[in-house]
Formats: sequence, structure tokens, C-alpha cells
Amino acid sequence: MPTLSPSRRALLKGAGASIVFAALPAFAQQSDPFTPFTFRANDEALADLKERLEAVRWPEAATEPGFAQGPPLDRLQSLIRHWHDRYDWRRTEARLNAWPQFKTEIDGLGIHFIHVRSKHEDALPIILTHGWPSTILLFQEVIGPLTDPTAHDGTADDAFHVVIPSLPGFGFSDKPAVPGWNAERTARAWAELMHRLGYQRYVAQGGDWGAFVTTALAQQKPDGLQAIHLNFALTIPNEIPEKLEPDQKKAVDAYKAFQETGFAYGMLQSTKPQLAGYLLSDSPTAQAAWLYDIFDGGTGATGKPEDFISLNHMLDEITLYWLSNSSASSARFYREQAAILKGRNNPGVIELPVGVSVFPNDLPPAKSWAPLVYPNLFYWNELDRGGHFAQLDAPDLFVAELRNCFKTFR
Repeated sequence: MPTLSPSRRALLKGAGASIVFAALPAFAQQSDPFTPFTFRANDEALADLKERLEAVRWPEAATEPGFAQGPPLDRLQSLIRHWHDRYDWRRTEARLNAWPQFKTEIDGLGIHFIHVRSKHEDALPIILTHGWPSTILLFQEVIGPLTDPTAHDGTADDAFHVVIPSLPGFGFSDKPAVPGWNAERTARAWAELMHRLGYQRYVAQGGDWGAFVTTALAQQKPDGLQAIHLNFALTIPNEIPEKLEPDQKKAVDAYKAFQETGFAYGMLQSTKPQLAGYLLSDSPTAQAAWLYDIFDGGTGATGKPEDFISLNHMLDEITLYWLSNSSASSARFYREQAAILKGRNNPGVIELPVGVSVFPNDLPPAKSWAPLVYPNLFYWNELDRGGHFAQLDAPDLFVAELRNCFKTFR
């Protein structure tokens, strides 16, 4: 049997992280089901990560340039060197733990969330939902401007009370042990969360899988939900007509190209998520490559996603996936959704008011089709920069979009 280092032995004994529970927050009474939460990765876990990064066995370079076959060898090696030599998880961890975090059990599952109330008591409550391969850290650059607008080029009228849950199986939320945690079930949990927090009137926002959860939430019409905002609008009808308007053709062509050349990860995760988990849970380099490839596609497929999102911000997400061992459980969300979408191009009609922001480096929706799925579309804006991860690569625009979109609901 091979000799294991002390850090590897500690991990095998379960020494992955420390979770600290503090006093109840002001908004929670003793009978309320909220447990304050902080996270600290064990030194052994971080040492093990470095050991694994040092021991990587590289393949040969691809036979085509760029990301055509996956991240280029030199680009990924550069990312791994930065992760090993310069990235500081403790800095990110401190920032994460500066925000009030909690866990609560809903529908048998422990749900983790950030809850930052604005100092402006009349602020509009909003629940923000991330997607894959993101975590709650997707929103790290927008929490301050949303909750404290007077310190970020805004007015008190722009303020939000912000709730950011971790999707089931992602980050610090519990990992489902049985099937069924799809967007619809998650949306019901979000409605219960907002009810428990005492918000009688609120709005919701999401992109990527967060858009599916936010869409399902709006379709369920829980008490208090006034309107939603999407930065990943899906307007293509299930039956595509032969004659297309220019914006419709653009949307269809982009969607088909993505399915043909950019959806390899999705095919695996929607069919064999456990297989993805075996590959990614054992190798941080594989985890990094898996997500780095998506960051490139989501920032315009330029071959240098770090020109849009810093290496540190990408590694924040990658490291949280690694430390929480969320590769298999997050991949299963694809299988859960595939089972209910069954080949449909959009998740269905939303009757509540819908606002949409379109960032150029993302799959384009067709505005001419929007009324078919969003009959109460009240806001539509097409931006000149930003992509699938606009919260990180264009946080100023993302904040401005939410302020502008929801100003009539205050």
C-alpha cells in the first residue's frame, strides 16, 4: 500500500473543513429554524490540494489551437501554477465569512444562504440564484452595491435586501441523497425561505440554472413575489418555424452551435453525473479544466477568459467546488432538469412581470419571440459588454440593470 502524507491521511479521516455556528441573528427568534454558518477549510485540506497540484500528470498538447478540444495545455498549466503559487483561499474565505450566512432545513435538505440586509429599511428584498459552474461567490462583487447603494454611486432608492442561497448539492447546501431536486422543487424551497425570512413582498433574479429556478418560482406564483429578472432568457419555441426573423435566426444559430460544439460537459452531466463526479472529485486539475473551459465559453470564447474574469475570481469558484466536493452533486442538477425538460427549448410561459438583460457574450435570446414566453415582459435591455457571468465580468452593468429593472416595484 502506498505511503500517504499526513495531510492525505487527515483527509481520509474526514478532516475537510470546520463549520462554526454562532449566536442567532437579530431577525431570527429562538424558535426560528436558522443556524448561523461560517466556513473554514482545514489546513490539511489546503495542504492536500497543493500536493495534488504538484503531482499532476499532464497529457500532450491538443492537435488544434485554442479551446476547440478543451483548454490549451499552456493556458491550463498557467492557471494551475497560479493556483499553487499565488492564489490565497484564506482571503476569499475571510470575505465570504464577513457576510451573514445561515443554514435552514427545507423539505428535508439543509439549505445554505447569505442574507445581507441593507441599512435602508425600505430596501426591496431580492433573492439571487446562481447556476453552474458558479456558487454564491458569483455575486461577491455585487452584494455591496446592491445593499449599500449610497456607497456605490447610487441612492437609497436603489437599495436591496439580498438573499443568496446555494443550490442543492452546490457549495454549502446539503447534497440530495434521492432524486427530485430539480428547478421546480428548488423554487418551492426558495419560496419557503423567503416566507421564513418574513419577506411579504420581494423580487427574484437568476442566470444559467438560476434562471430556470427563478422561472419556476414565477410560474408557481408564491405569495409576495412581484416580478423577476433574468440574464439568461430562453425564448426559442419548442417548435421552430421554417421562416425566421433576423433575431430569431441569430438565437437559433447560436443555440445549435452551442449544442454541437460547447455542450460536452452538459451531455455527460445530464446522463452520467456520477461519472463526472469520479473524474473531478479526485483531481483538482481536472476540476479546474472542467470549469475553466466554461469560463472561456461564457466570456466570448476568446481563448483568454482571464481578460474578462480575474484568475482569482475563477479560482474562487473552482476552489469552493473542490473544498466542498460538489462535482457529482452539482452535476446531478443537469440530470434532474433533463428529466423534466425532455428536449424542450424553453421552460414554459411566465405570467408574472419579467425583466430581461441581454449580455453580448452569452447565448442571445430573440426579443421577437419573448412575448410568447413572457407575456408580461416589462423590461428588456441589450448591453454592450458582459457575458454569461456578468456578475463577475461586468458587475457595474449587472447592478445597474437590477436597479433600473425593479425601480417600478419599490
